Amino acid sequence: MARQAARESDRAETPAGSAGNGGRRVSARDRVFDEICQWLLTGRIVPGRGVSLRGLAAELGVSPMPVREAIHRLAAEQALEIGPTGRIHVPAMSAARFEEIVKVRVLLEPELAAMALPHIDKPALQALKAIDAGIDRSLETGDVESYMRLNHDFHFGIYGAARSEVLLPLIESIWLQFGPFMRTVYGRMGTSHMVDQHERALDAIAKGDAEGLKSAIAGDILDGMRLLGLAIVGETDTATAGNSNVTAFDKS
Repeated sequence: MARQAARESDRAETPAGSAGNGGRRVSARDRVFDEICQWLLTGRIVPGRGVSLRGLAAELGVSPMPVREAIHRLAAEQALEIGPTGRIHVPAMSAARFEEIVKVRVLLEPELAAMALPHIDKPALQALKAIDAGIDRSLETGDVESYMRLNHDFHFGIYGAARSEVLLPLIESIWLQFGPFMRTVYGRMGTSHMVDQHERALDAIAKGDAEGLKSAIAGDILDGMRLLGLAIVGETDTATAGNSNVTAFDKS
């Protein structure tokens, strides 16, 4: 299921909030993991700045044990690294890694969106439209964190409908790897230059147009990742990544 952030005590257990978990109770370690994932997705853990395990535990209001477990899980997903001194940081983004992330996103996310399409009913579509309206407000006000959170909610509001046990976890893991860098880019450049590309996706969903939805999602990905590549990797590498991925998508 899609990861959801929830800040709670490290001892309490409460019913999980999403329908996709079958009503099971969520453990403290899962809540801590979800919270740190949300920090990565919204860029609260900043690339280039190391953080300590105890600092994270204090910020979360929990003991170090569930934080340590979460950090090791995220290190296995290449979302975080643990340095020789125990400091925790976001792995550096190389040109080769960036290009691979773009390729994986453009190959997998449109396919998962198409898988989800038959399961997106009218109430779900209305919920997506409400999220997109929130994105528009975030762009107007320059609220970077709100934009990133709602953009994630929009994409995974679509992807989650597919109920995929394979593609969804893979895509979640990829988002954790580039999320912190997007916050850095938006923090430098602001949101006034950004364009919400979700209208095409919403229109395709309303029409039941799987190919149109795939095209809209691929275009949205490439727009955002080109911006990231220009800011972090360099214009030449970004163009190469973008071109190779458009080709890969067109062949699929």
